[in-house]
Amino acid sequence: MAVATSLMTMIMSTEAHALTTLLAWFSPAFPVGAFAFSHGLETATAEGLISGEAGLAHWIEAILTSGGAWTDAVLFAAAYHAAGAQIWTSLTQIAALAKALAPSAERLRETLAQGDAFARAVAEGWPTLLPQTLSAVAAYPVVAGAAVAALKAPLSDALTAYLNGFAGNAIAVGIRLGLCGQSAGVRILAALGDVIAQTAQRAAASSLDDLGACAFAADIASMRHETLQPRIFVS
Repeated sequence: MAVATSLMTMIMSTEAHALTTLLAWFSPAFPVGAFAFSHGLETATAEGLISGEAGLAHWIEAILTSGGAWTDAVLFAAAYHAAGAQIWTSLTQIAALAKALAPSAERLRETLAQGDAFARAVAEGWPTLLPQTLSAVAAYPVVAGAAVAALKAPLSDALTAYLNGFAGNAIAVGIRLGLCGQSAGVRILAALGDVIAQTAQRAAASSLDDLGACAFAADIASMRHETLQPRIFVS
């Protein structure tokens, strides 16, 4: 009985540690610089493609389910499995694929800058978790997936935290752009809860064959942002 109790305590302690680490990594407070990027949302707002609370909610949902956030989630899962199995050549190939899939120069800068910042921040607090094969700058979801695999945290939980962080940052961008206020932002985040959870579950069961996005307006907005003036976001 004592052995079983001790084992259960160790398991619970490990799970709690993994959970608290995920909450830290994908919190808006974690220093990846997400606040500087709008993912094309600034252009869409400036050009009148979206307006108000409903427009912002619909835009973010589309990116989560069939846009860049979905693609990132699939890449995250692929990196998680490759790193977990220690197939480093596959992880390197996934990192190269993630760069190639960026639809614009600014979106490439967005994912590489956040990936580099995430790696640096993790190295400060959890120096043993990132594989040396990712010492070069890699896309954010690839670095994050590899780190979560080393943490041995459940993939679906990690994806939920990652996508929730993406949605939260997009809402914060919308608030700064004047699309809605903070109360509306809270309503949007609450309404997206099921979408985030379902997308995370779908991505957790995905493979690279599931890559593909059709949120073309968001991709075009990110391209047009390169010449947008004035602007306050990097992407």
